[in-house]
Amino acid sequence: MGSRMLKRWLHMPVRNTDILRERQQTIGALQDTVSELQPVLRQVGDLERILARLALRTARPRDLARMRHAFQQLPELHTQLETVDSAPVQALRKKMGDFAELRDLLERAIIDAPPVLVRDGGVIAPGYHEELDEWRALADGATDYLDRLEIRERERTGLDTLKVGYNAVHGYYIQISRGQSHLAPINYVRRQTLKNAERYIIPELKEYEDKVLTSKGKALALEKQLYDELFDLLLPHLADLQQSANALAELDVLVNLAERAWTLNYTCPTFTDKPGIRITEGRHPVVEQVLNEPFIANPLNLSPQRRMLIITGPNMGGKSTYMRQTALIALLAYIGSYVPAQNVEIGPIDRIFTRVGAADDLASGRSTFYGGDDRNREHSA
Repeated sequence: MGSRMLKRWLHMPVRNTDILRERQQTIGALQDTVSELQPVLRQVGDLERILARLALRTARPRDLARMRHAFQQLPELHTQLETVDSAPVQALRKKMGDFAELRDLLERAIIDAPPVLVRDGGVIAPGYHEELDEWRALADGATDYLDRLEIRERERTGLDTLKVGYNAVHGYYIQISRGQSHLAPINYVRRQTLKNAERYIIPELKEYEDKVLTSKGKALALEKQLYDELFDLLLPHLADLQQSANALAELDVLVNLAERAWTLNYTCPTFTDKPGIRITEGRHPVVEQVLNEPFIANPLNLSPQRRMLIITGPNMGGKSTYMRQTALIALLAYIGSYVPAQNVEIGPIDRIFTRVGAADDLASGRSTFYGGDDRNREHSA
């Protein structure tokens, strides 16, 4: 979620300095808790996409399991954030919500590792619905009904050779030895005659047999019904869940920007109403990370009295790096991020225009001319 939000911020930077200063304040406040927050945020997953599928009622069992796992991270996030003395951070914490009831619902309803599709069965957890547990017990044969029936019928009839059994051809039966078969109760209906025994069926056992034969299908149908009912219980909370997902995505972005600011020694830029850009010891955020030697920082000063710079120098002398560095610092500032410089004061900006060689590779120190020269040599060889 955070990566998509960061992409949106970079594609659509904001000009409202109140929003930008709030993000800056949040980044500064989060720097001391980055190491505690990042591992928890990694466990949240893509709640945004799960909610999109939930809204369409196409969420799969594993989506609900991931949603449950995201809910389980919220208490720890609240604990970490409640100690941060920052109004924007506390506002984010409030938007995240808690969803303890929904977490409890999903913990009771969905097994720990559900199958991919609900039609595969085994999604709803044991103990969630009594009737479903009964159908499953019948389907799995995990019932003591036959033992209880055998004991009861022996006591009722006084026939010590009576036993209850099952075979694939005739189904369930009550068996009595040939010597005691004349004592069989009147409600016993003969089902099969053997050399040394008679087998019978009674209405109660027939009803049980019908249940067993249809139990798997009925269990699956009931499970699908219960799964659909989960959507009915979750969907009324969709707006709050989407707000929480948005807050979690924003927190993810700001925590990562805080980590980058701390690790890479970025500074908080200052916004001013006066036109111009003043950068002290600015650095290119990408090039400085791939160089094997220290990046040489550059200053910049643009103002109403100094509106244009003409940059000259030899091929591969750093002209494109200097231009792109300035644009990247401005862009980072206008998403609310800290920037790679010692000090930055930046005025109103509403667009960036540039024409830089598209065939260069600054990270490898190859200019457009260098790359073209390389290709010429390859073709001439």
